[in-house]
Amino acid sequence: MSDTSFHQWPFFNDANRQLVRELDQWCAEHLSGHEDHSDVDASCRQLVAQLGAAGWLRNSVPAPWGGNSERLQVRDLCLSRETLGRYSGLADFAFAMQGLGSGPISLFGSDTLRQHYLPDVAAGKKIAAFALSEPNAGSDVAAMATSARRDGDEFVLNGSKTWISNGGIADFYTVFARTDEQGGSKGISCFVVDANTPGLEIAERIEVIAPHPLATLVFNDCRVPAANLVGELGSGFKYAMGTLDVFRSTVGAAALGFARRALDEAVSYAQQREMFGGTLADLQLTQADLGGMALEIDASALLIYRAAWTKDSGAARITREAAMGKLYATEAAQRVIDKAVQLHGGRGVVSGNMVESLYREVRALRIYEGASEVQRVIIGSLQLQQ
Repeated sequence: MSDTSFHQWPFFNDANRQLVRELDQWCAEHLSGHEDHSDVDASCRQLVAQLGAAGWLRNSVPAPWGGNSERLQVRDLCLSRETLGRYSGLADFAFAMQGLGSGPISLFGSDTLRQHYLPDVAAGKKIAAFALSEPNAGSDVAAMATSARRDGDEFVLNGSKTWISNGGIADFYTVFARTDEQGGSKGISCFVVDANTPGLEIAERIEVIAPHPLATLVFNDCRVPAANLVGELGSGFKYAMGTLDVFRSTVGAAALGFARRALDEAVSYAQQREMFGGTLADLQLTQADLGGMALEIDASALLIYRAAWTKDSGAARITREAAMGKLYATEAAQRVIDKAVQLHGGRGVVSGNMVESLYREVRALRIYEGASEVQRVIIGSLQLQQ
């Protein structure tokens, strides 16, 4: 395990520390860090099943429906993603999407919806997906065009969603659609749509530099039972932001895990690489680089776990804290990993090398669940409101 001294920070309790110890041991035994990307769908399904069977996905849902705690614990989610991220980007992805994809149900759904979906999410028997982004509505969620109109006991969905993680392998999607034609953030609602619902099609599978299941969805007169409405009609924007408020911090935690692994790899390589009559680690320039990387990691951890602790302590919203943590940790991880690649020299860009893999894995984290530029705007706008 990487440096664990930060586990003694006052943000954490004994249960948090036990979670990390046990998950780290499980990861060391079950994750190679080089999952088969020739069939990423199968690999992801297998990882979800493994994480569910081992009990780790119980941290993704509340206790009454198969979880470990009465409500979602952001510290547990962050610590889980950081630990998984040190071992496997795909395992981190598999864990994260179970929580995010079912998050609107956990946080805002009826008990009937929760009972129907969440126990299987926790057990790794159903794969979840979060369908918010559209071709012309990514960072600008209020520009959403996908519509849902009431027709008796059903809603009829039309439109498309893209950049949907777990698209193509999910058993259900939490889909945001406009139920009021007035536009803007008001009038958006959230629905649970089973993958086998007629009218829902996978229009395109999207390949990215760090392979994971990703797709564009199309809805053509897709009929969804009215009972699959999450919460109240017209509250979908609030539900989407509330869900991201919980899970945005975990993106930073995943980046933190990637960065810790990169630093470990850089230290190990520097101590072994012989040059100029000594090792790479003997050079003061190398020591300065490693020191800067360690500084970035600790600063990231402080921001991430401040946000997680604040939410777990009862704060209604942590929009500012989560934005700061996500922004800093993902940007810092990019710098740390880039430095690790540089210290490895030519070996750092060889396909299959751990730091090369981390370099590809970290890049998307600065974009999804709110790009870095969006986080800066959020922080700045909240600063003006103080």
